Amino acid sequence: MTAPPIPSTITAPRRISEIKLFLFSAACAVAVANGYYIHPLIAPVGDEFDVHGTLLGLVPAFNQIALALGILLLLPLGDRINNRKLVTLFVAGQFLAMLAMGLSQNFLLFAAASSLLGFVTITPYLLPAYVTKRVRPDRIGHVTGIMSAGITVGLLGSRAGGGVLGHYFGWRAAYWVGAGLTFLLLIIVPFIMEKDEKLRDDSSPSQSYGALLGSLWPIIRNMPDVLLAGLLQALSFGFFLALWLGIGLHLTSPAMGYGVDVVGYLALLAVSNIFIAPWSGRLADRIGPERARMLFALAQLIGALLLLIAGDNVWIMILPILFSNFGGASMDVANRTILFGRAPEIRTRLMTIYIVIMFTGGGFSSWLGTAVYTGAGWNGLALLSIFFASTIMALSVYGARFRKS
Repeated sequence: MTAPPIPSTITAPRRISEIKLFLFSAACAVAVANGYYIHPLIAPVGDEFDVHGTLLGLVPAFNQIALALGILLLLPLGDRINNRKLVTLFVAGQFLAMLAMGLSQNFLLFAAASSLLGFVTITPYLLPAYVTKRVRPDRIGHVTGIMSAGITVGLLGSRAGGGVLGHYFGWRAAYWVGAGLTFLLLIIVPFIMEKDEKLRDDSSPSQSYGALLGSLWPIIRNMPDVLLAGLLQALSFGFFLALWLGIGLHLTSPAMGYGVDVVGYLALLAVSNIFIAPWSGRLADRIGPERARMLFALAQLIGALLLLIAGDNVWIMILPILFSNFGGASMDVANRTILFGRAPEIRTRLMTIYIVIMFTGGGFSSWLGTAVYTGAGWNGLALLSIFFASTIMALSVYGARFRKS
């Protein structure tokens, strides 16, 4: 494996407490969830604004693309600026965007606020790098699993909570609840983060903002395994988003006749996978993340194949959801374990590369999943999912060549 371009000379700070670790994981869950309430609510939002089809799919697509842009421009600051100040600023931005979405009276304002929300959703990707700088190297996989579990809770909990709230209280209720939880983050997270943070080795020259951005390309060039991890996650996350947008449209279609609450109930079942994330991290520590992600890719492929037989049966649909969500969440754990095993002083830039690639793929897949379901129905969505999962499997096998001896 190619050596990191920047040697690590920073010793790990004192061990972070388990209570703080779980609080940081919960903060990731709340911050992530804000961007995904739209998925179970996409049909009622479209009905209220009288927007449908591929135009409606642009809302989650622009959210993901704006998130990728925000990661590219803002996340590298985590290697230079006090992370506590950055998190406070980004969470405040999320709070204002959520209020704007809840108050929106036209589609254009709603879409603009959703894009702003994506742009400032940096906290869930800054906190894991912050936390892994404060644990022993042999616990990075385990800690990454716990932080990733929080992200999984946010991804799936937003669907469960958003679906149920939207069904009983209207789609705006999800955004009011999300805004309230985000306000709590403004109080709690700065309190548990360090006020004075040592970000780099004093013997190294300080890098300007432009130099931080300019350093991304040499890192990509010298670390092909990091680039591969980002590509794998782009496909995995794209599979996840396309599937859930399709489920939201399929179950609420006239042919199925279910309410958005059923989408929420299915997501609630899938939340059980969060208990697997710490186990996935320990497995990645034990057998190596490159080997582990081949197993996780296999789970995603099984889930995609099962979509073909699910059809209009909501009970059978539970199986592919469980397989695909388990594989997707665990794939993220394995990929992040690779990144967080590198030099602490460049971890937020590694996360920048990883997340930009991930959300670029997610943004495109959000639009593609909506378009494919609109044009080809459930079977078309199932075939798209199989294509994603097969490509993930092939690249995971190829990625085993980077395994440490």
